[in-house]
Amino acid sequence: MTWTPLLSPRPAAHRLAALGFVPILVFAAAAGRAAAAPDSPTGLQPGVAFADYSPLAGSAELMRRLLSPLTVEQMRREGARSGQPLRGQPIDLANEKFTVYVPRRAPARGYALLVFVPPWRDAVVPPHWIGALDRHAMIFVSAANSGNDANVLDRREPLALLAAHNVMRRYPLDPARVYVGGFSGGSRVALRLAVAYPDVFRGALLDAGSDSIGDGQLPLPAANLFRQFQEASRLVYLTGQDDSAGLDQDVRSRQSMQEWCVFDLDTQLMLRAGHEPAGSAAVDRALDALTGTHAPDPQKLAACRQRTAADLSAKLAQARALLDAGKASDAWSLLKKIDARYGGLAAPESVDLAGQIHADSP
Repeated sequence: MTWTPLLSPRPAAHRLAALGFVPILVFAAAAGRAAAAPDSPTGLQPGVAFADYSPLAGSAELMRRLLSPLTVEQMRREGARSGQPLRGQPIDLANEKFTVYVPRRAPARGYALLVFVPPWRDAVVPPHWIGALDRHAMIFVSAANSGNDANVLDRREPLALLAAHNVMRRYPLDPARVYVGGFSGGSRVALRLAVAYPDVFRGALLDAGSDSIGDGQLPLPAANLFRQFQEASRLVYLTGQDDSAGLDQDVRSRQSMQEWCVFDLDTQLMLRAGHEPAGSAAVDRALDALTGTHAPDPQKLAACRQRTAADLSAKLAQARALLDAGKASDAWSLLKKIDARYGGLAAPESVDLAGQIHADSP
């Protein structure tokens, strides 16, 4: 499956410095400041190879969590007709490299972790982020060849999940402080992962990139996952004050979050900055905000969920009534709109209705 990149590709390695990023080799000196342990080295580690796979990064699980239920059913039907089953894992780790930065000392409760999705191809560590990562005892990991020109579902998302999985196996982590983040188009991918994998990531650092949820671009996951996202995930929006497009994205994204009962949000504005990666002080404040989770008000959350459930129930009943009246075409049109807006919240009823519509069609 080929996806259109979320944003146009960013410049290649020789132009990254203009964006405030530099190749990983610039930080080689930082690695020498940390005493590496034989089994779990610290400091900067470019060109790391991982070998462990996770079922959460398998093709079937990626589809289940990141696509709408009717889209998944359509892909399954097409696969059955063509005789082409899904690959178990879309990534061959033997061909992949990652950059990892590990602070020298792990706190008693374990490291925090930030999985970073880049908009460019090279695995780089943002300059001036090392100090903030050290202060927050936070491991940083990013995959190479995971930029905006890469396939979203088949590369960028599984690479981030496999990065998290392998770091978790190598280092003692605090599971309550595992996050995903990114810059620009990578930030938009990070938001998709935060929504679909709240059992892995407890929040997202959205540096100059965000989207609305509950539409065809970013569908909602299954009800149990979305409830976990509403209750325990935190989103930090970090954008330059002169980045008008990014600020507009953030406004729409936060409005959609509130509409869908997601209330643990924080906004950080970078003064005198445009569409550029965060500097040291800005990312330090953003990491403070990211790790400062605030549980939503239970009554506010319950009332919001009740409104959502009532609206969804009414629309599903309308689709059923159309089908019962013999208006299969109208029922199908409405069901596609329900699927785009409610995604996994409408399943399995939406999938059952789709099956009935297709069964009745000539």
